[in-house]
Amino acid sequence: MEKSFQLIVTTAFGLEALAARELRRLGYEELTVFNGGVTFWGDVLAVARCNLWLRTADRVLICVGRFSARTFDELFEKTKALPWENWIPKDGEFPVTGKSVRSQLFSVSDCQAIVKKAIVERLKQKYPVNWFQETGSFYRVQVALLKNEATLTIDTSGNGLHKRGYRQLTAAAPLKETLAAAMIEISRWKPDRALIDPFCGSGTIPIEAALIGRNIAPGIQREFAAEKWPSFPIQIWEQAREEAFDAIFRNQPLGIWGFDLDSEALSLARYHAKKVGFGLDKDLHFQQQDVRDLRSRYQYGYLIGNPPYGERLMDKRSAEALYQSFASVWERIPTWSLYFICAHPEFEKFMGRKADKRRKLYNGRILCQYYQFFGPKPPQLKGPFASSEVGSLPI
Repeated sequence: MEKSFQLIVTTAFGLEALAARELRRLGYEELTVFNGGVTFWGDVLAVARCNLWLRTADRVLICVGRFSARTFDELFEKTKALPWENWIPKDGEFPVTGKSVRSQLFSVSDCQAIVKKAIVERLKQKYPVNWFQETGSFYRVQVALLKNEATLTIDTSGNGLHKRGYRQLTAAAPLKETLAAAMIEISRWKPDRALIDPFCGSGTIPIEAALIGRNIAPGIQREFAAEKWPSFPIQIWEQAREEAFDAIFRNQPLGIWGFDLDSEALSLARYHAKKVGFGLDKDLHFQQQDVRDLRSRYQYGYLIGNPPYGERLMDKRSAEALYQSFASVWERIPTWSLYFICAHPEFEKFMGRKADKRRKLYNGRILCQYYQFFGPKPPQLKGPFASSEVGSLPI
């Protein structure tokens, strides 16, 4: 195996710049951002760190090769020329998935079969066997064709990185963990400010905020496909996890609240917070409350939410009436910044004001806008959660 190789971090559309920012925080500077991901050069430790730490990315892939392919023969020969033996051992299990966009080789199933056959022929040159049992570690290979350019990758993550391990049960219309983390990252929230999610459901936004606030690596509790690869020493993963545990801000106070009308969803939120560990179930506050009753004694906080769109939850008219109520909520917390992700095209009209900034994001396959309403810049306040006055309100 080479000491340094090309890695591809994949993301949902609209999150590429956030993943690039996370990679720079990890110390990787020479990045190339493209639609749906970021590429850079790294080593085995980079694979471990990225899988553990990336909050807004989908997967970490090793790029085995990239080349032009306009015919099946060309795809076969160029795939066979790649050093697959550097990654896949004699007993490795290597299914091939594929996708093709605006390519002459539009039959995905044929491309998958050709790539599989080419890898087998390459491995036969390395290992003196005629049949590969594929009983060992798992190596998911993908052939991606875009405008006649083929990219061959191996997935190091296994399950998508949004599967942190804490959310085994979900409420209706759940928000993906990676998108929740992206919404918090875009808001630039810091743990010295209060944060409220008024539609918390099973608790994804509050839990992701707590992980960010305490600097807990989101993948610290789960396993990854590459952990079982013989070419990746177990010491690499032990080192990366030790770094992650040492980096946790265990004494960081958190002022994070999740509200919802659904008592069953709130039970799930509390269960998920406990599942995370690190004492978060004692530091996150979940309460049954209507957003129209929201108040706070804290100033300069952040309200970050995923209100119903009038599609899977609520009918359209009820959702629009709910949006209209947000203006009166903001009157009670005028120094707060508000962030809503919503697919309704007239969200601003019903809220009664234009967003200071909007950003196109996808909630699953639903095209949404992330509406950002900025409060005034806070002064330098002392004390947790930027409270300048103490009232009788619970938060």
